Amino acid sequence: MQNPTRLIIGVDVGGTKVAAGLVDASGNITHQTRAPMVASDSTAGLAAVKFAIDSVRSAANSGQTPISGIGICAPGPLDPRTGVVLNPPNLPGWRNFPLADEISKAYSLPVRIDNDGNAAALAEALWGAGRGYKNVFYATIGTGIGTGIIFDSRIYHGRTGAAAEGGHITIDYRGPRCPCGKFGCIEVLASGTAIARRAEEKIAAGHASSIRHLAAGGAITAEMVARAHAEGDLLAKEILQQTVWFLTVWLGNIVDLLEPEVMIIGGGASSLVRPFFDEILRGLPAWSVNSRASEIPLLPAHYGLDAGIAGAAALCLESDA
Repeated sequence: MQNPTRLIIGVDVGGTKVAAGLVDASGNITHQTRAPMVASDSTAGLAAVKFAIDSVRSAANSGQTPISGIGICAPGPLDPRTGVVLNPPNLPGWRNFPLADEISKAYSLPVRIDNDGNAAALAEALWGAGRGYKNVFYATIGTGIGTGIIFDSRIYHGRTGAAAEGGHITIDYRGPRCPCGKFGCIEVLASGTAIARRAEEKIAAGHASSIRHLAAGGAITAEMVARAHAEGDLLAKEILQQTVWFLTVWLGNIVDLLEPEVMIIGGGASSLVRPFFDEILRGLPAWSVNSRASEIPLLPAHYGLDAGIAGAAALCLESDA
């Protein structure tokens, strides 16, 4: 068992920033910092990660609290077993980069690495909306759609560590091409980016909407669509209803494949679909052969913008789950 008085450093590495925080054994983030990330150079990128770690580590040292490990969320593809970052598009400077070894050597601490979807799923299972459930399906809806699967309180990695790419399940093979190369993935149909794109296309085709005025000549965002919907805009209603339909079809497939005990939705764009959770649950039986699909709770995530920090820290506690 982990000592409850110890702290874990959770590090969330992105293409433009590094966020790090001190996380206690109950999942509370006691101190955090953010620093710019250098994505194009491996040495500078590693220095940025160390800078963020040093910042929160000094806060722990000032309180005389020991650090038991460092968890890191890093963009994939990566190998969670070896801690090697393979070839992430958002971090072109890191190719086959042994991030776990580099950090472990620098701080003489255990280091765990995984992608953000897996890590956030584990944090929700340990401390958040999935607490008390052993089998959890987690999805984060933002610029894209990422997922994580928890089986028997542990991350499901698959044969090579590449499992749980649920955002790239095809819903419509005749749909738009996803950046991953496939057609009609749920990511390209129901992410925040997809919502904004559909609004742009509809308005460009001549559909009247208050979204145009909210954009004021700038780029349309998913948040603008949500605001217009709240004001009774018919086009915004159509776009969000279509998004809910896509998500219902997708989650019906997830239920048939996994039948999790709970499904949790987080991410920056999750607030757009949260008001429709009951509608999604009511619609699941039409898109699942599981006659009890609508009995599975569909819950909002506990962690918001700090999901990466909490998730990274949770990696260091997985062995105790």
